[in-house]
Amino acid sequence: MRIDIVAVGRLRKGPEAAMVADYLDRFAKTGRSLGLPPVTIHEIEDKRGGGMAAEAELLSRAIPQGAALVMMDERGDQPTSPEFAGRLADWRDQARDLCFVIGGADGLNPALRARADWQISLGRMVWPHMLVRVMLAEQLYRAATILAGSPYHRA
Repeated sequence: MRIDIVAVGRLRKGPEAAMVADYLDRFAKTGRSLGLPPVTIHEIEDKRGGGMAAEAELLSRAIPQGAALVMMDERGDQPTSPEFAGRLADWRDQARDLCFVIGGADGLNPALRARADWQISLGRMVWPHMLVRVMLAEQLYRAATILAGSPYHRA
């Protein structure tokens, strides 16, 4: 199994980058004994300003072939953390590669979104795409702690 995050934009040094790195490091440590690999991040940038269509092309090239696609989208399901952990465990048990896709400021191209195995919303509000990385990284760590039976998740 392999887990990738493919995202539009470069996360510069700062609090968001530090939080993503911290949560993904925690995920790697917790997930190791659970059969969950470290997460790899692939950042893409459309330097020509082609909008969602150009971003979709760049994202498509970065998505590993055959991976289950989880699109981060405001119109997606709003799973609980235990439901998210269960899905992660299912993909792990199937030895299926997993790729989370985060679009740019305008979201994801509808044609790319249609390829999703699952679309997730982090709530009914729209979040800046750079913060979505932080929230996704935290949820990955939380999922690993749920699967490990750790007290981190208190719900």
